[in-house]
Amino acid sequence: MKLKDLHFHIHYCNGKKYRNSAVRPGKISRTLQHHELVFVDGGSGSLMIGGKIFPVKEGMLYYIPAGVPHIFDKEFGAANNFLTVHFSYARVVYGETSWQLLETREPLLFPPAEELKDYYQISEAFSRLVECWNAKMPGYEFLSRTLLQQLLAAIYQNLRKRNRNYATSLKVEKIIGYMQQHVDGRVTLTELSELVQLSPAYVSRAFKEATGESATAFFNRMKIDRAKEMLLEGGQRVKEVARALGFSDEFYFSRLFKQTEGISPTEFQSKNVHGV
Repeated sequence: MKLKDLHFHIHYCNGKKYRNSAVRPGKISRTLQHHELVFVDGGSGSLMIGGKIFPVKEGMLYYIPAGVPHIFDKEFGAANNFLTVHFSYARVVYGETSWQLLETREPLLFPPAEELKDYYQISEAFSRLVECWNAKMPGYEFLSRTLLQQLLAAIYQNLRKRNRNYATSLKVEKIIGYMQQHVDGRVTLTELSELVQLSPAYVSRAFKEATGESATAFFNRMKIDRAKEMLLEGGQRVKEVARALGFSDEFYFSRLFKQTEGISPTEFQSKNVHGV
């Protein structure tokens, strides 16, 4: 399930600081019908999610899926500072002529609790989201959804860096940079493996673990993204765009474009440039 294929609805956000035990009850037990993310900036206590107990301390991120019971137990006299966002989401399904939203309660691919390292970016993104929601300025709901997606992307990146070898991560980034430089041509797995001095099998496995896609699929999507930019400029025909991006077969390019975008490059250009 890819982040780009999800549409989010925010129910509410909170940013709270409790400096004494009289401010709120020591224990809260509940089961929500939507998802919740909680980031702790300070404090102590425990949080039980689905029957498993996790510590509450600075730098902890909790993800509570819809329908999962949880109990927050704050230690007596402890100071707690946390940010929360409550949300639901639907999966976007693209067709040839239309798209639809399919509501789902399927959990996101986050662990229930994670002690983050180097979490400044996540803390900043979470704070921007909560501040935007609480300010209630015109357009805040749309902007808040955008900020939520940025927050989720930051969390994905943080968790990925923790869960894979950093040296391998640098090699994957080098491969992506090479692809960007050669988006108008062809690259092979052998060529990429020689670039980073790893075996083709290892490169293939490491790249998919890091990006969620094979090197070929990632490179093709990069080409299609560039093709959309060129088609929107309106000065080139589909055949010319295909040739400029290294496709010798215009029909293969059109088929790949339609598989990715749900419409042909001709239809894409007509709708977005010519207004047909």
